[in-house]
Amino acid sequence: MEKQRGTAECPGHAECNMDVLDDGWTVVSAAVSEPMTVTESMQDRIVRVTADVQVLLEFYDIDSSPSQYDRLKLFYDGELADLGRQPFESYSQDEKVDYLLLKNYLKRAKGRLAHGRARDKEFEAFVEPFAAPIREWLGKRQRVDEIDPKAIAGSFNEMVGIISQSREYIDKNAARYSKATGYRAARTVASLRANLNGLFVFYKGYDPWFDWWVSEPYSRLDNALADIADYIRGRIVGMKPDDGETIVGDPIGRDGLLTDLEAELIPYTPEELIKIGEAEYAWCEAEMMKASQELGFGKVWRDALEHVKNLYESPGSQPTFIKSLVDQGAAYVKKYGLVTVPPLAEEGIRMYMMSPPRQKVNPFFLGGTYLQVSFPTAEMRHEDKLMSMRGNNRHFSKATAFHEMIPGHHLQLYIGERIRPYRRLFATPFFVEGWALYWEMIFWNRGDFFTSPEDRIGALFWRMHRCARIIFSLKFHLGQMDAGECIDLLVNMVGHERATAEGEVRRSFNGDYSPLYQAGYMLGALQLMKLREEALGDMSEREFHDAVLAANEMPIEMLRALLLNRKLDRDFKSEWRFYDSLS
Repeated sequence: MEKQRGTAECPGHAECNMDVLDDGWTVVSAAVSEPMTVTESMQDRIVRVTADVQVLLEFYDIDSSPSQYDRLKLFYDGELADLGRQPFESYSQDEKVDYLLLKNYLKRAKGRLAHGRARDKEFEAFVEPFAAPIREWLGKRQRVDEIDPKAIAGSFNEMVGIISQSREYIDKNAARYSKATGYRAARTVASLRANLNGLFVFYKGYDPWFDWWVSEPYSRLDNALADIADYIRGRIVGMKPDDGETIVGDPIGRDGLLTDLEAELIPYTPEELIKIGEAEYAWCEAEMMKASQELGFGKVWRDALEHVKNLYESPGSQPTFIKSLVDQGAAYVKKYGLVTVPPLAEEGIRMYMMSPPRQKVNPFFLGGTYLQVSFPTAEMRHEDKLMSMRGNNRHFSKATAFHEMIPGHHLQLYIGERIRPYRRLFATPFFVEGWALYWEMIFWNRGDFFTSPEDRIGALFWRMHRCARIIFSLKFHLGQMDAGECIDLLVNMVGHERATAEGEVRRSFNGDYSPLYQAGYMLGALQLMKLREEALGDMSEREFHDAVLAANEMPIEMLRALLLNRKLDRDFKSEWRFYDSLS
């Protein structure tokens, strides 16, 4: 997109360079003639960048718009340039880590921005003709420019016709577009429609001329946007209107995965990571066979798994049972001095029940700030009740309770809100989810927590699940598996109930999770296990675990550099091969 350059007076500055975007937005590039004299610490810089990005996203809030893209790119470019002028060599190790974390964050944000822009261009032929004029009006509303109600009414009326032309184009060219492209296009139209409703509500009732001119053409435009979004889903994606069951997802491709892996400081290819998932799965399956033999099922571990699934709590008793497991995990780490547990962290644990609609996306109980217990309600279908109870049985739950609460996510979040909270900008599933699964490995290795074969099968089910997550999520984003095949893999490879497998895949690909999120559980845990091996000896287990929590969120290789005091330079590149068994 071409931009017009100009110079204008800006309050508070002697002179600023101003970019006038082609959809009417004006942004300031902050070329200030008298630079600020205040020197920012790295911590203050990260806090400021966090707040600045929030302001930009709240103001330039039209997703996929050129104005949002250009303004964010301008910000990221400016921050990277200024960061490069900072005296890295004079920094402490903690400051060097913060510098590299911020640099990595800004580069990743730029990369994601460019990647998203390129993908949006795939459907601009049938969306941009009506999206561009809508965005112009949205820009005027956000800036609170004067608008002419008659003009906006005429524009809305014209766009209804343009949408009809887009529908004709789609009808003739649908075969050219992938389901993923159609899925993104429909989501973009839905988002645009929501923004347009915000504009209408802003003026309606407050400007009588607006109501008189705009109400009728807006209503037709709103309906036309809803219809074209449904038409895109039906004609390109193959979804019926109001279809809440079909899972499509949005694969990012190999290049997208490599970009994200570089940002996570993981020097492996997607194919290598899939091999790690397969190797870990093979270990789990061998252990499953051992536990199965102890229960009298021979090596047919799926029969043993079915036995364990049927060991569930009766209706009404699940909450107290889950609470007993949470207490057991906290008592265990305190008894053996494995990590510091602040009394308030344990005292403040709360519990809620998960609604049936929520269980369709999250079939298992969850934790973190508080506990969410997944258990069927009286109104659920008989088959769904059984699948929910089997999926949240006693022994699956034992391996999940401490993962979600103490020493897992609840403790992690408690400390993260109190020590170096500014680093939460650098959130990564390899740290967040890796930490919780790491404790499952620690408890397993100690040999006195998962003592019965049923307990071990419950723990192994989850480890197999995390191995499968690496395989199905990466293969999905590589374009090697679709959502249905991912569901089948979880059922056949791990032994999921089909309903819980569908919920898992829906949650993985509905847009709420980053492409590497599901792979982050097992891979992050393996990274922490390797780091533990390198760190113990110079520090105790408690010291190591407390140091990990106190460092707060970051890619594990950067955590390694911090804890082991590794030499860092401003052009740090990831080289840590944390998995020894990969051939």
